[in-house]
Amino acid sequence: MDVISFLSSHVPLFKGFPETKIKELLAVSRVMPFEPNEAIIEYGEKGEFLGVLLSGEAFVSITTDSGDSVEVARIKPGEIFGEMSLMTGEKTIADVIGLTQCSALLIPQSYFAILIATSPEAIKYISRIISERLKTFPRVNEQEGISDVSAAAKAADPYSLKLKSKSPMKLLVLRSSPHFLKYNLFSTADETHNISGYIEHVNGGEAVHSILYHGRREEAACGKVDHTEAVRLVFKAIGEKLESLPEKERVVGACGHRVVHGGDALLNSVVIDDKVINEIQAASVLAPNHNPVNLACIREAIRLFPDIPHVAVFDTSFHHTLPPYAYLYGLPYGLYEEKRIRRYGFQGMFHGYTALKAAEFLKRPYNELEVISCHLGGSASVCAVDHGRSVDVSMGFTPQEGLLMDTRSGDIDPSILSHLIINEKMTPEQVRDLFEKEGGLKGLSGISDDMVEIENAANDGNSRAILTVKSYGYRVKKYIGSYMAAMGGLDVLAFSGGIGQGSAFIRSLACQGLACMGIVIDEAKNKKALDPDRIYDISGSASQVKILVMPAREEKMIARETLRVLGHDYVTKIIHSQEPMVIPLEVSAHHLHLSQDHVEALFGPGHQLTRLADLSQPGQFACEETVDLIGPKGLVKKVRVLGPARKETQVEIAMTEQYKLGVLPPIRQSGDLKGSPGITIQANGNTLTIDHGVICALRHIHMSTEEALKFGLHDRDVVRIRVQGDRELIFGDVLVRVNPNYRLAMHIDTDEANAANIKTGMIGYLDGIQSR
Repeated sequence: MDVISFLSSHVPLFKGFPETKIKELLAVSRVMPFEPNEAIIEYGEKGEFLGVLLSGEAFVSITTDSGDSVEVARIKPGEIFGEMSLMTGEKTIADVIGLTQCSALLIPQSYFAILIATSPEAIKYISRIISERLKTFPRVNEQEGISDVSAAAKAADPYSLKLKSKSPMKLLVLRSSPHFLKYNLFSTADETHNISGYIEHVNGGEAVHSILYHGRREEAACGKVDHTEAVRLVFKAIGEKLESLPEKERVVGACGHRVVHGGDALLNSVVIDDKVINEIQAASVLAPNHNPVNLACIREAIRLFPDIPHVAVFDTSFHHTLPPYAYLYGLPYGLYEEKRIRRYGFQGMFHGYTALKAAEFLKRPYNELEVISCHLGGSASVCAVDHGRSVDVSMGFTPQEGLLMDTRSGDIDPSILSHLIINEKMTPEQVRDLFEKEGGLKGLSGISDDMVEIENAANDGNSRAILTVKSYGYRVKKYIGSYMAAMGGLDVLAFSGGIGQGSAFIRSLACQGLACMGIVIDEAKNKKALDPDRIYDISGSASQVKILVMPAREEKMIARETLRVLGHDYVTKIIHSQEPMVIPLEVSAHHLHLSQDHVEALFGPGHQLTRLADLSQPGQFACEETVDLIGPKGLVKKVRVLGPARKETQVEIAMTEQYKLGVLPPIRQSGDLKGSPGITIQANGNTLTIDHGVICALRHIHMSTEEALKFGLHDRDVVRIRVQGDRELIFGDVLVRVNPNYRLAMHIDTDEANAANIKTGMIGYLDGIQSR
């Protein structure tokens, strides 16, 4: 078959494409044969290509909730498939199966996105196909975008933790600390070629280099080295281990760097350039022991490998979603504004990995779970992850705050510092060392900073060891209880880290007395959770909360983040290659959506909502009906109802109204109501109380498939929007929702609008993609 001629004459998508463009496309694509009943695409796979059927026939099928397979479409030569995951960026939501012997052209998603961004006709064609096929997928909610989260949750690797790339590559991860350099080399094609190692006593005494490859560990003394020299040793050792491989399999394609502190400027993992290096340097004042050595490793790695992308992954970035009431201290507000003194949180990659892995293990969508992650090791913290967002964490301005750690004291009355300095005549440096190097397990037990040794001493009856173990378990339990209260519920309690995995007794202590919260441990299962590489469910039969013991792989999370950043780097190129997307801004005042039964409960049997005025989104309208909201503290009158009626009642208020009503709703996307507070609604002399459904809406953009395709965006991408005016600023964490029926508009609440002096009718500009 002359594929070029076929694409030009038989595939409407490529109508008008010059032959040079089609040849470029074929150079990066694959033509694949398929037999009858062979899967071309399987439900739940990561969508990595757009397909064009060249010959034969195929069909699209979905599996219903009852387990039946239903054909929803036929694909004939010249027609496309895989376009839904191209738009959502998520796992595929249907199977595509060969009906006869057939062949297909598989076009890499990233290349195709760049190709069609400059072709309005191709964008219109894809948009029309998506619109038509949406009608055949009953699971897709057209009011809330086009993603199907159930497909992701049920896939074999729903959150890309197995480190697969579009083409085989070697990915290096560097994790530096003041006296260590740990590293991992991941092969995305063959895990048997993975390498791990560390160099200890960096910047200290005689350094020792340990490397593990093909199941064999080797150690060698390497004298006194600093971090720059340690990086050179790592690169040299890796090169030697890979010498036996073919040249193309020895190439390192990217390097991910763990950086402790991103400050307020670096909120997500990012490709490193001069600007990023300057920001990491600026944040060194907040992490003086770590950021400088992180930078030393980054600079040397870039010098040795200047032609590959280097990505910075921050300990703090996972926690940038903390609300102000969780991250502010009870100090003069100017210290936050001028000196950036606030809770930042650390160990974000551990907690992020734990939450994702728990969702994968339970086959539940990540963003519907309430998770408490207890990462318990020499350095330890507890994190509350509410529907995919970190909302609180025990570590604070520094990693010193929170739990007892190996030599860190954790939570402490700050007056003790002044007492020791003023009354005990200690210097600030002595006090710092007392809390950071002489406290924690070491100081309290007087035995060791190792929990294994302390537990052994406790088993022998040592009273201070017993007290230390009890204190440790008590602190963990206290944080579990407080974070469960903060989230208003809990689905998963996860233990990780050397102590979290290694001590059944600590896990038992942390869970004792929490049956009233639905947390019940099975002690027999708990004692058998011994393999550090396995995930264990140690929940008791009466437990309403899943209790898991699992490994937390920071190095894998850094590698995953590196691949994710590089995976959407092409979107940045598309955005910056054309005129900026101009987005109308709309200020969304408080409002609510009512279910039909609640409409009738408030306004009478059979009542239908009365249209007052159309809204910007097709089919949506403001109603004549208004209600009063009554909270524990006060009320808000005449809140507008929006139509049409929904499946579930949802109340959206601004931050400032929380206090007036006396409720504390989470920041959520529309429809994500689990665990949110309830409220009383009054109208027409009738009253009803909902037990959940009040949220502060996550700022978001509605856009059509055409607009999303033009800029390479997916449904549920998170972007940055630049707003000009009296108070020019950039809004981050803006959720993209894509549907063929949407009209372009960004919605922010009244508080956000007042802070930036924004009024409905102003415009914003797409500044860049933040995460995918």
